[in-house]
Amino acid sequence: MANRMILNETSYHGKGAIAAIPTEFHARNFKKAVVITDKELHKIGVVAKVTTLLDEAEIAYEIYDGIVPNPTIENVKEGVTFVQEAKADVILAIGGGSPIDTAKAIGIIVTNPEFSDVRSLEGVADTKHPSLPILAVPTTSGTAAEVTINYVITDKERSRKFVCVDPHDIPIVAFVDSDLMMGMPKALCAATGMDAMTHAIEGLITKGAWEMSDMFHLKAIEIIGRSLADSVNGDPKGREDMALGQYLAGMGFSNVGLGLVHGMAHPLSAWYDIPHGVACAALLPTVMKYNKEFTGNKYREIAKALNIKDAESRSIEDIRDAACEAIDALSKKVGIPATISELGVKEADIAKIAEDAFQDVCTPGNPRETNVSEIIDIYQSLM
Repeated sequence: MANRMILNETSYHGKGAIAAIPTEFHARNFKKAVVITDKELHKIGVVAKVTTLLDEAEIAYEIYDGIVPNPTIENVKEGVTFVQEAKADVILAIGGGSPIDTAKAIGIIVTNPEFSDVRSLEGVADTKHPSLPILAVPTTSGTAAEVTINYVITDKERSRKFVCVDPHDIPIVAFVDSDLMMGMPKALCAATGMDAMTHAIEGLITKGAWEMSDMFHLKAIEIIGRSLADSVNGDPKGREDMALGQYLAGMGFSNVGLGLVHGMAHPLSAWYDIPHGVACAALLPTVMKYNKEFTGNKYREIAKALNIKDAESRSIEDIRDAACEAIDALSKKVGIPATISELGVKEADIAKIAEDAFQDVCTPGNPRETNVSEIIDIYQSLM
């Protein structure tokens, strides 16, 4: 069976990468952009760092800043109307996973209006046309939404998140500029960074993994492992390294899938509005232990990437435990809650949440076959 890799047409990396936006805009002969972002980024001036470049280059644009954390179906529909009324021919998405994910859904519906109900985009939708072109500017170092073919939307009416996977939605250009990530508060930096580590580890052990995706994920684990704590503490080099590490993880998992951590995290966010990265980080060490006997030699590779002592010579059982312990220690070091009860999860809801997790599109990629009963046990162990 052939292995497929889909990446951005073009990406720019490093401090000042956003300076290339006008060049790409003109080279592609775009006429008018809609900037999709959230109110907080607009308020604190992050968006202005980009729109100033547009103003100087005399590029026409309008701003839609209505994106909320865990973006909803209603968010998408409002954005579609905004883009259509603006008569834009390109979307410029600025933000973390929420604005970029919403931009993907909007861009797909603009060119594939038969999916305007939004729910029909769940899973692998049979869209016929590429999205309205998207240029993506991430402001967090974690989701890698700027380089993936995935996005997640919240269905508030049904209290669930659904994952959409569509090669037609990938941003054509990504501008991964760590200068725009310097304003992240510690908690957001920690949550998105542990989300990136989750992407790298789950992408490495998922059923679809292969040598090329392993290359991206192992390098991502190495970079994130050495850089996340510094990044959380506001170190510029740490944040620049994390910008690269999370992007590498995205290059991999977008093409091979994820696993049970994401399957279990999505309903937590849908039910309790828990930030996605926090939900993933709280689950990751425990799910790693649950999977450890079904991962072959992959945990030894994780241990080597994390520079764990004697990773090459220790027994496979010992090194698997060491890899789990190292991720648990990193999570605690950057301040991730150790229990899901701290996040507001209620014991009475767990059975239904576990059903949602079992049905999640990410869960089948897990290296260990699971069931609702075992998922309930994992949730309960974290209460």
